[in-house]
Amino acid sequence: MFKKLASDALGLSDIGKIINKEDFDKTQSDDFVLTEDGEEIHFLIKSKSDEYCFTNRALVHIDGDKASSSKRNIYRYDYYKHPIGDVSVETAGTIDLDLEINFNLGNKSMNIDIAKDEGEAIADLYKSLVAISQIQEENLQHSEYAKDSIGTARELIRDNRFHDNDISKEFDEVVNFAYDWFAKKHREHVRKDFQDIFEKYIHN
Repeated sequence: MFKKLASDALGLSDIGKIINKEDFDKTQSDDFVLTEDGEEIHFLIKSKSDEYCFTNRALVHIDGDKASSSKRNIYRYDYYKHPIGDVSVETAGTIDLDLEINFNLGNKSMNIDIAKDEGEAIADLYKSLVAISQIQEENLQHSEYAKDSIGTARELIRDNRFHDNDISKEFDEVVNFAYDWFAKKHREHVRKDFQDIFEKYIHN
């Protein structure tokens, strides 16, 4: 027990290392990226038991409960389904050998320990995640505006404020218009690919 406490205090429990781009294909995560659909790895952290693979579309997490076990659980968190939030970095103290990046993916909390000497690269990842979270927050706000707009339009039509008893649209025309309008707003405000963000901030 004392060994474990000392290990945690020094940051030796399961410290991740950042994998170089040329070695992405040597990791297990590479097998689970949707390369056939244009998905690419931009940042990859590997520890004894876990891999955290950041692509332009999702975080692929290879989760090993025990470093001594060969069993792994593969989880995928698409950014558009699991918005990023509360991004922070805990820098290393005097005796620490690691630092920590923390963030939420929807209701899932991620806390990743990384070797102390990887601070510059982690700053790149931090900026990428913050930028994505800001875009997602703004898009969410615009989605709410869109919902409010269609609600306002519905009320105006129902109250016949623009048409003095002259509403003549057929039911299927109204339904098709509403469907097309919502589909258009969904495409505008639900972003699935953040390739440009990772290319802007990731330099490793």
